[in-house]
Amino acid sequence: MNYTTAEPMTENLSLPLAKILIIDDDEDVLLAAKMLLKKQNYQVIIEKNPNKLPFLLNNDTYDVILLDMNFSKDITSGKEGFYWLEKILEKDPQAVVILITAFGDVEMAVKALKQGATDFVLKPWQNEKLLATISSATRLRKSYTEVDKLRKAKQMLEEEISKPFGEIIGQSQAIKEVFALIDKVAKTDANVLILGENGTGKELIARAIHQRSLRHNNSFVAVDMGAITETLFESELFGHKKGAFTDAREDRPGRFEMAHGGTLFLDEIGNLNLSLQSKLLSALQSRQVTRVGANTPISVDIRLICATNMPLHEMVKQGTFRQDLLYRINTVEIHVPPLADRVEDIPLLAGHYLKVYARKYHKAVTGITPGAVEKLKRYPWPGNIRELQHAIERAVIMTDNDLLQESDFLFNRPQNIPAAETLNLDEVEKSAIVKALNLHGGNISKAAAELGLTRASLYRRMEKYGL
Repeated sequence: MNYTTAEPMTENLSLPLAKILIIDDDEDVLLAAKMLLKKQNYQVIIEKNPNKLPFLLNNDTYDVILLDMNFSKDITSGKEGFYWLEKILEKDPQAVVILITAFGDVEMAVKALKQGATDFVLKPWQNEKLLATISSATRLRKSYTEVDKLRKAKQMLEEEISKPFGEIIGQSQAIKEVFALIDKVAKTDANVLILGENGTGKELIARAIHQRSLRHNNSFVAVDMGAITETLFESELFGHKKGAFTDAREDRPGRFEMAHGGTLFLDEIGNLNLSLQSKLLSALQSRQVTRVGANTPISVDIRLICATNMPLHEMVKQGTFRQDLLYRINTVEIHVPPLADRVEDIPLLAGHYLKVYARKYHKAVTGITPGAVEKLKRYPWPGNIRELQHAIERAVIMTDNDLLQESDFLFNRPQNIPAAETLNLDEVEKSAIVKALNLHGGNISKAAAELGLTRASLYRRMEKYGL
């Protein structure tokens, strides 16, 4: 078979390293197409046997598929080509398929396009025309990929926006200092590390930074690092190619790609082991990620915010957290105060959650009695704002009154620890810590669990009270 020998186009119409699959039972056709396309920096995979298509599609993805219309069983009708076109589109509805045949006509071309083919070329082809057709097809495939990525990012963005309690509530001096830091850092692209106990609202701080940043029109992508298993770490953060592992049924962008142009929030970063810390550091330094099963790195443009309740500086000294990673993530540190340090904000927070849950549960609860407010202010709130939120929710559900009463709030005390004789918050807290430590023979982990604190939080309080 003869093919025209026009010089390949010099204009860069194709995407670098786009992957082309060619299925044709004519070896001359395969070799001629492969030689032409490789000169244009395409990756080219050729196959004579169409029965291998299912295997090829299960193990890789292709930007463009060139499919012969006629194989040895049926020389001129194109039935085999239409059959395999249907199978390809069943596997990947967004596949870009160009049908090729030596016996094409207008009727067959129209039928092929109606059944989902992208284009139609005749053998023997003109090299310049074939290259132009494939270039257009690769751009179409890229647009499909970008639309899919935008759709997923939009879905994630809508989910993030729809989350309740998107505003930080408070007027205390402690929270005002946090507001001031947010205003200073938000308009920059500086990496931010947010430190604070569980339940203090670290994610709300991260969202506030994003919403006040120059990236606010793009995605805010949150990742709970404590919930990602080591085996799924790279797939979740960096993405994967179809067939990279057993459950990888399709190409999937990772969280880094989804956050491109926006903000990536890595919560509970202190839970990563040293091996995963190294992989994360490499991605942050290069600003590139490589999907699992792929060889080509993808550049990403993100604003990084991290959070943890763990003492990272102490962990660096202990060798459990990389110092170079800590330097990378904490250009600016924001310490979120525990609820016990912003008692004056409790009435505001309680009133906010009261309105939310009264509306949610269709309860005619309009307020909280002064006595109940004072009870809330006296309680040490080891679970911070999250514990207060749950306490208000339970009270709204259980009350039969239009105002929440003191009796609507039941706080469990650690067993065998009597009520303190003083109402001074520091004395109450110190007394509870001493009794918990005595109760468990000085075991920090057990005492922290008894008090509803993390080990790090208990250590800070022990240092505060000189214990």
